[in-house]
Amino acid sequence: MKELVDKISSYNLFNYLFPGIIFVLLLNATTSYNLIQENIVEGAFLYYFIGLLINRVGSLVFEPVLKFIKFIKFKPPNEYRQAKGLYPKIEIYSEVNNMFRGVSAMLLVLIVFVVLEKTGIYIDFSKGSIQIVSLLLLFVMMLFAYRKQTKIIVDRVGNVLEEQKNKQ
Repeated sequence: MKELVDKISSYNLFNYLFPGIIFVLLLNATTSYNLIQENIVEGAFLYYFIGLLINRVGSLVFEPVLKFIKFIKFKPPNEYRQAKGLYPKIEIYSEVNNMFRGVSAMLLVLIVFVVLEKTGIYIDFSKGSIQIVSLLLLFVMMLFAYRKQTKIIVDRVGNVLEEQKNKQ
């Protein structure tokens, strides 16, 4: 177990586990939903997974909407990588930025659950049709997350090979 904990990066802690735990605690405090786990190991995995899902909502839904309405603006990835090489603290700033995006997405998801319940709409995840719809939505979201991560890798490999070619 210690080896597993040692391998968890600060990125994983602040972008997955932290929002997952906070979400479960706030959900329990503000609604009738209770996802708190008695078993610490099961809880850690569940909270990490919930945080991962919230992070994907932030990355795939929240961030593009904020970019579209011009609330936020990014530099191109190649400029980011170049600046990171010149000023390594940019990577820390990016990690903190992602944490803020995740916490914002977490609060948005929490607001959705609170509003639904306060308006009399309680989602019973034990019902078959809700389970199927929920699983399909999660599947589609994770497919888009996979596609986005694959694009990042493909673009980075292309950039590295181009940089190597230019050095020769």
